[in-house]
Amino acid sequence: MTQVSHHPWGEWPGQGTVDLWVVQSPQVKVEVLTLGAIIRSVSYRGKDGQMGDVVLGYDNLEGYVSDKRYLGAVVGRVANRIAKGRFVLEGKEYQLDVNNGPNALHGGLRGFNKAIWLATAVEGGVQLSLTSPDGDQGYPGEVQVSVSYTLQAEELTVEYQARANKTTPINLTNHSYFNLAGQGVADIYDHQVSITAQSYMPVDDTSIPTGEIREVKGTPFDLREPVLIGPHLKELQGPGFDHNFCLSSPREPWTEKRAARVCHPASGRVLEVSTNQPGVQFYTANFLDGSIAGKGGCRWKLTFGQFTFWSVVLLNRHG
Repeated sequence: MTQVSHHPWGEWPGQGTVDLWVVQSPQVKVEVLTLGAIIRSVSYRGKDGQMGDVVLGYDNLEGYVSDKRYLGAVVGRVANRIAKGRFVLEGKEYQLDVNNGPNALHGGLRGFNKAIWLATAVEGGVQLSLTSPDGDQGYPGEVQVSVSYTLQAEELTVEYQARANKTTPINLTNHSYFNLAGQGVADIYDHQVSITAQSYMPVDDTSIPTGEIREVKGTPFDLREPVLIGPHLKELQGPGFDHNFCLSSPREPWTEKRAARVCHPASGRVLEVSTNQPGVQFYTANFLDGSIAGKGGCRWKLTFGQFTFWSVVLLNRHG
């Protein structure tokens, strides 16, 4: 049986009250904030029987308000980068604010991660909703967005919905960073990772896909069998993974499929990811430089990272 509760967590001056929702089964406890629809924590047991929080975050609201790394947040309208902040839609060119070098990242200067969402209880979890007005961050159309987090035993399901009154780009995800050893551990080099992808998308020096779809075979991107991530990162050119792995071809139907698996042998914790989307972004937190103080004062440097799904993220997640 899943229990759902909530209480006020803090006040963002000039913006409103931020609530903390707790969704808990006998096996897993998930905390969600109405700010940014943030997953603040995910706790479950290791083989020693002790509960451990595996999601990076902050001790207080001020940390999330000032956060620039999207810890735990739902990002949008468009997750990932838009080259030079420009796109053409129905013959019209749109220019967005750029906030990541020459590109627009994760929705712009004030994306969904900095909005206070409206939360309501649903069976087994919580649903959060938000209205993004026409012209928000330069995007056309009003968009009504919702994300639901529901928990059944050890399975967390994250489902996104969006409805617009004009044609507009939409690409939602949750930006949680995981460390299965526990969020206070400095790195994830002892984690084993596998991704069920035959190909991936190379990127340019600003992390924009080049348009090529390249086979993983014979490259450091071949994660079809489990690899120990620490030594494997040394084989990469650049700071780490921040790439889209292709789970299906454009001609294949979008059906739910196993995308990735991460195992931390020392604790016995496993994270499995399923999605109905055609790709999964694997990111190893390459821009965490030790300057951020998180829960309990922990400072992270090249910590694990996150899986960003263009629909879902987390323990056996389904979109």
